[in-house]
Amino acid sequence: MPQAVKVGIFMTAALVLLAWLILRVEDWNPFGARGRRVDALFDSIEGLDDRSAVRVAGVRVGRVDGIRLDGSRARVTLLLETDVALSEGAEAAIANLGLLGDKYVQLDPGPAGAPLLAEGAVLPGRSPVSLDRAMAKLEKIGDSVEGLLSGQGGGAFGDLVASIRATSDELRAVIAENRRSFGGTVANFERFSATLAEELPRLTRQIEQVLAQVESVVGENRGDLRESMANLREVTGRVQTSVDNLNEITGKIARGEGTIGKLVNSDEAHDELMAALDSVDKGVSALGDTLGRVGRLQLDVGIESYYLSESGDSQSAFRLDIQPRGGESPHLYRLDLISTPRGRFYEKQDVVIVTNPDGTTETTTTTRLTLDRSRNSYSALVGFPFADRRGTFWTGLIENEGGLQVDYALIPDKVWMSFEAYDFSRELDQDPHLRLSATWFPWKNLYLRAGYDDPLVDELESPFVGAGLRWSDDDIKYLAGSIPRF
Repeated sequence: MPQAVKVGIFMTAALVLLAWLILRVEDWNPFGARGRRVDALFDSIEGLDDRSAVRVAGVRVGRVDGIRLDGSRARVTLLLETDVALSEGAEAAIANLGLLGDKYVQLDPGPAGAPLLAEGAVLPGRSPVSLDRAMAKLEKIGDSVEGLLSGQGGGAFGDLVASIRATSDELRAVIAENRRSFGGTVANFERFSATLAEELPRLTRQIEQVLAQVESVVGENRGDLRESMANLREVTGRVQTSVDNLNEITGKIARGEGTIGKLVNSDEAHDELMAALDSVDKGVSALGDTLGRVGRLQLDVGIESYYLSESGDSQSAFRLDIQPRGGESPHLYRLDLISTPRGRFYEKQDVVIVTNPDGTTETTTTTRLTLDRSRNSYSALVGFPFADRRGTFWTGLIENEGGLQVDYALIPDKVWMSFEAYDFSRELDQDPHLRLSATWFPWKNLYLRAGYDDPLVDELESPFVGAGLRWSDDDIKYLAGSIPRF
């Protein structure tokens, strides 16, 4: 049977088996979706992605199954994989899983005992306050405070001054209107004075009695009063020492002594300080620009390993994918560090010289192939998305050799097909290195991979199967935010 036919039969069987496993494990029906679909309208869904989780009381009950624009608002379709009773008053809100985690839809089923929600009803959605909007409000508040402190706020201070003036005018009017009342008050004081003159002798005798009692109390507590006066003198001395020290410090500042004195009295020191502050400001601006550029990159990190059944060896790799955010660049970038058991073949000649009894010599040269397995390699690729980013065409270095690669998503975010071709000028006139594989993501960060490697070279062809882990920069931020602080 020709080699190409054997490869085709094997790959067909492998893909059929992989498709069956996917359908069984995922419980996925390609001819219809299970679960109940409910639509929700949001003013903004900033940060929410398709296939994000839908939760009730923190428990996952479904996922987002489509996002589209409905007028000026966003219509989100929620696929509820768990039977959730929705009643009138139910609503949906966008929430964060932790401080830096992924966004998800928090579903409130509605009050208990309320009528069930009608089929086809649209849930109202609450959008989170975005960071940009919060920063804009803070900036507006800062501008208002600055205007008030600089005397340009108008409004509040102007109204306060006008109110004080009006109150002053009213007080003048009250005094003018009640002048007669003031006169009557003075007459009352005169009558009080006459009464006091009549009662003064009696009051004097009572005051003398009180003074006698006070004198006796002071005599009994003379020691305590003396100690209190001593403490008062000590405190007064300390205050005087502090005042002297303060006078000495202000004198040094006025004479230009010390760092603060030079800063106050020396124009040169002032200029140097302002120059230093300008340098710090420029440094902070440069750091902010650098962090801004880094923030515009999305980094995906992954590791994988697969087993080559024919050779009994395994191949491992560390992967870094770089994707610019916000559509600034259509290109993708990939860097792989690979530990491969393949190695490279090279020819080695053994020369044997035999001397005959008659003195003549015979030379025998033997050429043999040797495989060097002690080799690590790397891949550096530039990717060009196509078909609405369902596929990517890569070109660059694959395992230290020039090559190309094509990835295509049969089921977005679930099943990918990949074809690699590289090392077109191999040793011993061997055919190029080809690799065909299928990748399945049963979970977001875990994938399984199977395929056929190097089918054109009989000595090296082998089926392989393996697995890998992948983390996005959002996953790394979430993990970093979940680490406990000690």
